Amino acid sequence: MVDLFKLTAHELHERLVNKDVSAVEITKALFNRIDAVEQDVRCYITQTRELALAQAQATDEKIQRGDEISPLAGIPGAIKDNMCTKGIKTTCASKMLEHFVPPYDATVVERLADANAVFLGKTNMDEFAMGSSTENSAFMQTRNPWNLETVPGGSSGGSAAAVAASTAIWSLGSDTGGSIRQPASFCGTVGLKPTYGRVSRFGLVAFASSLDQIGPITKDVTDCALVMNAISGHDLKDSTSIPGNVPDFTKSLVNDVKGLKIGLPREYFVAGMNPEVEKAVRNAVAQLEKMGAQCLEISMPHTEYALTTYYIIAPAEASSNLARYDGVGFGHRAQGEDIVSMYKKTRSEGFGPEVQRRIVLGTYALSSGYYDAYYLKALKVRTLIKQDFDKAFEKVDVLLTPTSPTPAFKAGDISDPLSMYLQDVCTLPINLAGVPALSMPCGYVDGLPIGLQIIGKPLGEETILRVAYTFEQNNDYYKCLAPLGEV
Repeated sequence: MVDLFKLTAHELHERLVNKDVSAVEITKALFNRIDAVEQDVRCYITQTRELALAQAQATDEKIQRGDEISPLAGIPGAIKDNMCTKGIKTTCASKMLEHFVPPYDATVVERLADANAVFLGKTNMDEFAMGSSTENSAFMQTRNPWNLETVPGGSSGGSAAAVAASTAIWSLGSDTGGSIRQPASFCGTVGLKPTYGRVSRFGLVAFASSLDQIGPITKDVTDCALVMNAISGHDLKDSTSIPGNVPDFTKSLVNDVKGLKIGLPREYFVAGMNPEVEKAVRNAVAQLEKMGAQCLEISMPHTEYALTTYYIIAPAEASSNLARYDGVGFGHRAQGEDIVSMYKKTRSEGFGPEVQRRIVLGTYALSSGYYDAYYLKALKVRTLIKQDFDKAFEKVDVLLTPTSPTPAFKAGDISDPLSMYLQDVCTLPINLAGVPALSMPCGYVDGLPIGLQIIGKPLGEETILRVAYTFEQNNDYYKCLAPLGEV
């Protein structure tokens, strides 16, 4: 019999409905898996074992009564530790919030609880979601299940590594500049950043409010659609969430791309890209062409300004959002001779070096005399980048690019911030434009996964899922599990 922790959410749902297995058995299998490998990968900041077993028991009781259950009922998953969970620590992997226990749930957590999903715990991340390797956590370094010497990507590294290590069946991440897609690429999972506003941000600890978006990380495209069904939709508590009905994303899971137009933006095949990454992506494109898609090369001329634009806008918004951590309202508080020294000590002790760096950058960009030169100019360039996408989608249905220019790199290999920022060169423009994008595995380099990024029009998740599902069903990448803990 196959290990339960290796199965997908839809496979486990079938077994639950057929009463081949109970939700409690599935949950215990996941905790046994965590006990076996967590000391190597270190995905979890907090585990919620009692809660998970109680949630699983509730699903089993529903099944016994003959009630219909949702596709995620009794399926164990994990939540990135920057989403509020009532009565459960939410730390953002920062000393600043080390002991913070929210009095309410984020909307996505509420919606998953309503679907009777099981919560295994809160996953590790780069502090306040600032980073591309999960090396910036104040508590531990998460490792990549494919090779423990490499990083899982970031900032949702714990969420992606948990799914890849089979210590969670699904997980939630947040994506401000690639923080779902780049870890998904490094860990060989499926990760979707939805359209800005498709999923409520209420209860997500803010980093850059005009860029942040919550999305799923899963083992395959079907599970991705199932989690999207559960978390999407308008929320009165989030004024940026999009009104209107949400489609059933599972209806997009069609193995057919005939007639679809696929754009290849030449600016995304950057100098310095690992040649094996480019080869794998181009192979994927050729495969989709054989299946009836039409591919054409296009140009998105403002792509080269995306990195600079992002690193003005995101730190500026972070500087504003993180001003609330002053030692007065909640979170870490240091002692000082007066209020100014208390502020200084609190923020110096509470924030790690990368968070401090971005706050300083952002404060500078917003300061008197520099606002027009930096922030205002960046907003104008952001509009040009968005217009590149608008023009591209007049000609094509989706864009295909690499997710990351390289596979996972070794922990400690990238020490200077600029080189680390370049890791997100293929993912940042998508957040600036607010469009949806998905990463999925399309090959391997030296045993490490390569990510294919599929970018869609605003609210074009259905087309993205259709292309992703077609590619997945004609390849075996989604069947390949990380070799962690295999005998």
